[in-house]
Amino acid sequence: MPSKRTYVSPLREQAAVRTRELIVGHATELFAERGYGRVTVADIAAAAGVAAKTVFASVGSKSDILNRIVDQGVSASGYEQAMTALLAERTPESVLRMLAHGTRRGNEGQLTVHEAIRKALPVHEDGEALWERATADYRDALHTAARHLHTLSPPPAHPVRETADLLWLWFGPTGWRTLVIESGWTWDHAEDVLYRTALTALH
Repeated sequence: MPSKRTYVSPLREQAAVRTRELIVGHATELFAERGYGRVTVADIAAAAGVAAKTVFASVGSKSDILNRIVDQGVSASGYEQAMTALLAERTPESVLRMLAHGTRRGNEGQLTVHEAIRKALPVHEDGEALWERATADYRDALHTAARHLHTLSPPPAHPVRETADLLWLWFGPTGWRTLVIESGWTWDHAEDVLYRTALTALH
């Protein structure tokens, strides 16, 4: 006797997706505001307007939610398209200007996600691995940018690895956070200063 095929309702699946997005969105805001260690699944459920069992059924544990936040943050960064455009630039000035603007847009748009992850690191059971996973593609993109800069004229005065490290210092999430969040700079001012700093220091 043939086995029965499981019917999946498109409307039900769409509702499930919306519920997951709602839960993850509220969890991101709570983690960023209060810190991962001070937020419970019950807090997330209350903010999302669902039962705690719905959180576990839809997304999983608090750690599962954080992992989803990391994965969504990476996929939403748009770094691949940005790097394709950057590699088409043929002068150091245009590359660095695009880096400054692109990383500014990414950090500004993903600020809540970055804060949620950053505040989880001290209390997460494997914070170092979490941060590495959250930033690996970012660092690789800046290393690719460094190699590209060394194909242009004039090339940076530093070796490729050092150039990549300096780009991470200026255009990585910590640099943006230091200037905008901790020091109160506007995003426009930070973008302009970081661009000019990189242009002056690399040549």
